[in-house]
Amino acid sequence: MAPAFGRPLVVAAAGLYGLAVLAVGLWAGRRTRTARDFFIAGQDLGLWVTAAATMSAAFSGFVFLGGPGLTYRIGLGSLFICLPVGFTSAMLCWTVGRRLRELAGAAPVLTVPDVILQRYGSRTASGLAALAVVVGVCGYLGAQILALGIVVEAVFGTRASLGEWSLPVAMAAGTIVVLAYTSAGGMVAAAYTDLLQGALMVAAAVGVFGVAIAEGGGLPAMAASISSRFGSRFLEPFGQAPVTTALGFWFVFSVGTLGQPHLLHKFFMLRDPAKLRWLPVAVTSGQALCLAIWFGLGLAVPALVAQGRLPPLDRPDEATLAFLLRIAPDGVVGLALAGVLAAIMSTVDSFVNVGAAAIVRDLPRALGRPLRRELLWGRIATGALLVGAAVLAWLHADLIALLGTFAFGTFAAALAPALAVGLNWPGVTARAASLSIGTGLVLNVALEFLQRQPFFPGLPRPPLAAGAVPSAVALAASFLVLLAASWIRPRGEEAADRTAPRLPEAPPPFRDPAPRPRGRPGIRPSRGAGARGCRDRGPGSSGSGG
Repeated sequence: MAPAFGRPLVVAAAGLYGLAVLAVGLWAGRRTRTARDFFIAGQDLGLWVTAAATMSAAFSGFVFLGGPGLTYRIGLGSLFICLPVGFTSAMLCWTVGRRLRELAGAAPVLTVPDVILQRYGSRTASGLAALAVVVGVCGYLGAQILALGIVVEAVFGTRASLGEWSLPVAMAAGTIVVLAYTSAGGMVAAAYTDLLQGALMVAAAVGVFGVAIAEGGGLPAMAASISSRFGSRFLEPFGQAPVTTALGFWFVFSVGTLGQPHLLHKFFMLRDPAKLRWLPVAVTSGQALCLAIWFGLGLAVPALVAQGRLPPLDRPDEATLAFLLRIAPDGVVGLALAGVLAAIMSTVDSFVNVGAAAIVRDLPRALGRPLRRELLWGRIATGALLVGAAVLAWLHADLIALLGTFAFGTFAAALAPALAVGLNWPGVTARAASLSIGTGLVLNVALEFLQRQPFFPGLPRPPLAAGAVPSAVALAASFLVLLAASWIRPRGEEAADRTAPRLPEAPPPFRDPAPRPRGRPGIRPSRGAGARGCRDRGPGSSGSGG
């Protein structure tokens, strides 16, 4: 691919984007004075900023770069990742969102492991959740920084001048920009840059979709070209992937959404809980528009390859950049590359803050040694996470291939059952939550490692059916362990449960103490029922082991 460095409009668009996010970061840094500001934006965000932050955090370089590449490899079966978008935002809001926001208003909750600690009163469960967050964040950050380096390298043409050092330098440049505004402004900067980045992502996706369909000759011509070169199976519902793979994608990216900390984190920031009723509409609308680039380029690139206008791709992840740098006009390329950068960096800044909170707040508190000056240590942890992830991405260049299953699957398998079931069913015990989180984390990491590792040829492959998605297996196992451990309790645990102190006349966990008044639309915030209704004693209690 020819570099974009000689195309002034493209370079100008990328440069303006970088300056804009740096300016927002500097502005937000002046508004960040406390750890609450740094980690949850002072709990003072409106509907549209929260919606943009949620949408931007959900859609990363995986959608803009990996999505079309995955379609190029397996056909329309990749769209099973996209199908849950129609209901996941509503499911998030109605299943866990309201309860998270109620708890954040009634207790000192800044992170998802804080929620686990408040709900179960177990430092073991909270510590395991924090460990799962750190593992998933490292994988996601490494993949995003690698994708960011590939984009910077393509835009500025550093390969010709820097040779083998091109990608490390490009990754370092992107890391510095992200580090500047996330370490300065924390989640205040991330939220307001997400508003800018969300608008860019939507505009870029819609613009590229239109150009892609036009360049491909329309859907009928594209379908005919694809069938002649790649076979008719490419366009079948499951594409060229096994049925188990497509259904595994659907399961992980639907139910597993309930365990994604970078999305759940946004519910802590909403100023008015009554606005939750409108959040699914706002988030889903933006997500649906962004997915146009996945569908458009996913069909246009193989069609253009079949028509001889693009060479066959050695690396499917280059599908988006190949189309932009060889086919699209400069104006669209500039907008699209800014949108791709926005998609990558909006996810990076969300994960940096989530990961820093896990390191600075959650792990030390789980060990009984909370840190002082969390704001300072949060900024230090931000830099350490980014530098460590950049080094990891450089040493393991194939990490981007694990993005869809490893990072997302780690969060899903470890956190979704304990949150989705535990926040709605009081019968889930701290022991069950700890076992579920540990099972999901260990099983997902082990299955992914055994399935993909090239280092130890003597190790056996995981005993999974052909095409099975490891994170889907781990997520199912985590749910089963949670339910079984809650229903089957050791005798000592039952005795402890019967003798545990209870607050008099406490309502059930996370439910309103009285019926909602008639004629009053929206979601009425809880009066602290979430914190009072749990038997758990929170971060400051003694003897809260799992």
